[in-house]
Amino acid sequence: MTARVLVVDDVPANVKLLEARLSAEYFDVATASNGAEALAACERAECDIVLLDVMMPDMDGFEVCRRLKNNPATHHIPVVMVTALDQPSDRVAGLEAGADDFLTKPVSDIALIARVRSLTRLKMMTDELRMRAVTSREIGIESPEREAVAETGRHGRILIVDDRRASYDRLANMLSAEHTVDIEPDPNGALFRSAEGDYELMIVSLGLENFDGLRLCSQLRSLDRTRSLPILAVCETDEGAKLMRGLEIGINDYLMRPIDKNEMLARVRTQIKKKRYTERLRDNVQLSIEAAITDGLTGLHNRRYMESHLSTLVEQAAARAKPLAVLVLDIDYFKSINDTYGHDAGDDVLREFAIRVRKSIRGIDLACRYGGEEFVIVMPETDMAVATTVAERLRRRIALDAFPVEQGKRSIEVTISIGIAALENADDNAANILKRADQALYRAKRDGRNRVVADAA
Repeated sequence: MTARVLVVDDVPANVKLLEARLSAEYFDVATASNGAEALAACERAECDIVLLDVMMPDMDGFEVCRRLKNNPATHHIPVVMVTALDQPSDRVAGLEAGADDFLTKPVSDIALIARVRSLTRLKMMTDELRMRAVTSREIGIESPEREAVAETGRHGRILIVDDRRASYDRLANMLSAEHTVDIEPDPNGALFRSAEGDYELMIVSLGLENFDGLRLCSQLRSLDRTRSLPILAVCETDEGAKLMRGLEIGINDYLMRPIDKNEMLARVRTQIKKKRYTERLRDNVQLSIEAAITDGLTGLHNRRYMESHLSTLVEQAAARAKPLAVLVLDIDYFKSINDTYGHDAGDDVLREFAIRVRKSIRGIDLACRYGGEEFVIVMPETDMAVATTVAERLRRRIALDAFPVEQGKRSIEVTISIGIAALENADDNAANILKRADQALYRAKRDGRNRVVADAA
């Protein structure tokens, strides 16, 4: 795995040692000798992970980490503190500053490389989502970065998987003041429960009596429903090899027994904050996808989506020798509605029209706003006769009931004209069908509007 690691330490010998270890594993290594250099390098997006010494002049590692995590531009960069401090209070101080892990000198090569690989792998997944979310910002969807900085990581939903009562009772008591905690002693039951439950973190004991805890972690990573669920492993001090294997499999963090309550709370908050940030990124990506194919005013699909999807539907219908009809609809005298009542009233009409269209078609039909006051309905497995009946029913529904505007303070009489065309043979295509339907619409408007005209070809 190629990743850029920033080593921050004011002692040149320490920097050289870490640089040699990481370079031997094919990581790209950059260095900084103080906090200001480190902050500047991260601002320039020059690293995927930071290995940060605590004891430095001018600005200690805790302050550097705090500034990185409070900056929306850098909060997503993993920070591992590497220091001679070895008290639980020191680890808690680092974790509360936002550190992702805390390695004590002298650092084992295996532990160092496993942790760097694990954290950089997770960051690369986040980076992909962040890159996709750039489009969201460009179309006006708010970025989740500032929410992520303000996130506390409290009030999470946690599932503990442990088959020793004394152990899981102690863990639950530690966490219950801040989080909602469920317990599952059966690893097989935990797999199903985690897939069905809306959990934000799983805490898995690697010392399960009749089941391999690493196998459970591997199974969680193999299922779509639980692939992104954070896993915090709990292990004994002599289970180092198992822990390293777990980091390779994809566990997110770990705790060694005996467990310090404050350290556990800090690590749990960190994982829940990351989970919520990732979910917000995914939501933004989904919103940007929907925005790209949806008309913002009516909620119907937009022209871009219709043009690409219509071709697919026509090809499928032709290949299966099934009928297909296309309706092009136009609101009559829409310009005069805008001129007489104002554009807000015109928007009300368009929204109400979209609602009535949805109520008049099937789930398999495709309704789109083609542009302005013009709409298209694509009806798979529908011949000309049925399409004409549906169009006539929709025309009457529009004409009979006036459209409420200005929050119901007034109503406007609205009519529509509809042109229809159908798939004629296996050589027909989307562009031709749409053109024939548009020509039929033109005839409907020419002949007086408020009518349905089917293509006569």
